[in-house]
Amino acid sequence: MTGKHDSTPGGDSLATRASLLGRLKNWEDAKSWEEFTQIYSRLIRVVARKAGLTESEAKDVEPETLLCVAKTIHEFESNPARGTFKSWLLNLTRWRIADQFHRRDPAAAASAPPADATASGTSTVERVPGPDNLDTEWEVEWKRNIMETALARVGRKVKPKHLQIFDLYAMRHWPAGKVARELGVTRVQVYLVNHRLTKLMKREVEYLGRNLE
Repeated sequence: MTGKHDSTPGGDSLATRASLLGRLKNWEDAKSWEEFTQIYSRLIRVVARKAGLTESEAKDVEPETLLCVAKTIHEFESNPARGTFKSWLLNLTRWRIADQFHRRDPAAAASAPPADATASGTSTVERVPGPDNLDTEWEVEWKRNIMETALARVGRKVKPKHLQIFDLYAMRHWPAGKVARELGVTRVQVYLVNHRLTKLMKREVEYLGRNLE
């Protein structure tokens, strides 16, 4: 990545979706791939688990999906008809989940679409095994992933103690008095920190929602 800093919320080097995806075409761009992995790996793994896979199988889905992204990212960028990146990544994940189920049942695999069906452009994801609510689970985890990414970005811009106050009060819902006693601050400080970081979080969530989907 370049040394430039964007003017978006957070002020760090997290690029817009288009820029980040463009850089992923260079397999040797380790920093961009690390950034991409940090944002999406947990999402893929958690959804795979919710689809009914074991922890071991879900861990296999994660790198397999990322590899599929690496192999086909140029196709996604050159084909606007593929829709949003969010939906495209779900389809890649869905097919890798299907692969895991097929490995359990060789008979099912014999009648399944080719392993590279997604890469070749098919959109018949209805044939993929998995829970009926996989789309819903993806949406839930996507939003959670956005929140966690936003919190990590905010955390790089504020004092560690302020982040701790926000975590205990806003995220874990501790009473203000308990937070104040635990961290040696006043209730007013808890309220002020919460007010400031809530505004920062809102900006980050809106920014990430626009640029990571």
